Amino acid sequence: MKAIKLSRPPGLATLQVAETDDPGAPGPGQIRVRLYANSLNYHDYAVAIGAIPTANGRIPLSDGAGVVEAVGDGVTEFAAGDHVVSCFFPYWQDGTEPHGNFSHVPGDGIDGYAREAVVTPAHWFTHAPKGWSHTEAATLPCAALTAWRSLVVDGCLKAGDSVLILGTGGVAIFALQMAKAMGATAIVTSSSDAKLERARAMGADFTVNYKTDPEWGRTVRTWTGKRGVDHVLEIGGPGTLAQSIVASRIGGHISMIGILTGIKGEVPTLALMAKQIKLQGIIVGSRAHQLDMIRGLEATGIRPVIDKTFPLVDLADAFRYEEAAQHFGKICVET
Repeated sequence: MKAIKLSRPPGLATLQVAETDDPGAPGPGQIRVRLYANSLNYHDYAVAIGAIPTANGRIPLSDGAGVVEAVGDGVTEFAAGDHVVSCFFPYWQDGTEPHGNFSHVPGDGIDGYAREAVVTPAHWFTHAPKGWSHTEAATLPCAALTAWRSLVVDGCLKAGDSVLILGTGGVAIFALQMAKAMGATAIVTSSSDAKLERARAMGADFTVNYKTDPEWGRTVRTWTGKRGVDHVLEIGGPGTLAQSIVASRIGGHISMIGILTGIKGEVPTLALMAKQIKLQGIIVGSRAHQLDMIRGLEATGIRPVIDKTFPLVDLADAFRYEEAAQHFGKICVET
């Protein structure tokens, strides 16, 4: 069975295709899944280049989708032939997250899905949305669920709200689609006018080029009639948080979901306090959240935007494409 493995020293040049043992038949409570597609996330890239340390020989990628080939004794939720998609936090079924780290995340603390088949506990997967390809389904566990939890679960998004979305990557484009599907106003930032044009074509109500407008927070707030936005998907981190606070309304909700500008920086605490903003760190969501999200996606008809797909054996090239930051939506790989 083929798999991709990380080796020492970490880096894209040291990703290697390896032959691994077949996982065999599923035991009680387990399923065997033939994997056909994965999607890339910034977290996967950080692991691959060594920015997030992991074990030598680790199989990367947190997101996988495929077909159930066999089920073990006691499994009633799945049957052979079912199309399924993985869970980012396989041990977080519902309620409060049991871990404050990535020690149980596939592709980081444990082996991931850059391989042909796996045998896992049944609850590590959910059914994929009906009618979706494996490649489409593979975009859900990290990016889509992060957007869903930020806006719907914790943000309590409702029709008439306004959402500021930073960037046009996987999480951002899902957030744009969800916001519009639920009757919200969507504002998108990017350093690319071409990407902003694509965002407007998808329904974005207002766009700002943060490269040519460094005071974009004020621009967004002015566009809202100086009220400010209800929700912000804060993907940049310390380099963008101050402007996100400027853009927010009093009592607004900022979901801190990315650290693209670094892991440390100054926080304008007075402005945060004066506006009584709710700043919440978010890392993906639970299996229960994923089940709810999939029902929501099926009801609204949202489908993922996939920028480019690579063969799994060319995973290093897929990461280099991600590294170039030219993509709009998701990057996927297929076995």
